[in-house]
Amino acid sequence: MLSAPETEALLLSLKVSLWAVAGALPLAFALAWLLARGRFAGKALLEGLVTLPLVLPPVVTGYLLLLAFGRHGPVGVWLQNWFGVSVMFRWTGAAIAAAIMALPLMVGAIRLSIEAVDRRLEVAARTLGATRWGAFASVTLPLALPGIIAAAVLGFARALGEFGATITFVSNIPGETQTLPIAIYSVLQQPGGEAAAARLSVIAVVLSLGALLVSQWLTRRTHAARSRHDMQP
Repeated sequence: MLSAPETEALLLSLKVSLWAVAGALPLAFALAWLLARGRFAGKALLEGLVTLPLVLPPVVTGYLLLLAFGRHGPVGVWLQNWFGVSVMFRWTGAAIAAAIMALPLMVGAIRLSIEAVDRRLEVAARTLGATRWGAFASVTLPLALPGIIAAAVLGFARALGEFGATITFVSNIPGETQTLPIAIYSVLQQPGGEAAAARLSVIAVVLSLGALLVSQWLTRRTHAARSRHDMQP
């Protein structure tokens, strides 16, 4: 049985992860499309910037978010002046940190799904009278959809396990920014907290493993469908 604070941390983690994926998915798709189909100067630089959160220490990412979204940061000042909101020390800030950390994995998965779409099918749709957006909606998007869903699930798993950037950016506030990994860290600092840490760790492993299995199943399904398509005359 979970205690009230442990249940609160679990529900907050699910909330933060879902919002992180919802916020990052449109940007991840746009970046993946640009990297998969675009030809422009600075493409390598853009690809490097997208991948940067994977190689930077999470604490550095959290510090950069603190500089950008803090009370005196450019984004933080803009949000405060125009909308009267602040993401500092709030769950929305935790969602932003989780979204940034999950973005590279989501972009990579979606990019692979877009690159695997046979462009001859898009050309055929255009020759039959479809517009560029019509061909995208009727051909590209349905074929890439399993990969997009797999990217969302993978991003959810990554957001669920986010720790370093979150605690650096929005601190550790029970009920507001104390997600599952931060709650595990907190109880380990307390005498006799090993049992609570074990319970929360088991939940984190089950949720993350389940998300990874779903992502892998969707990826295999996508590859199998494309293999059957390639074998057709």
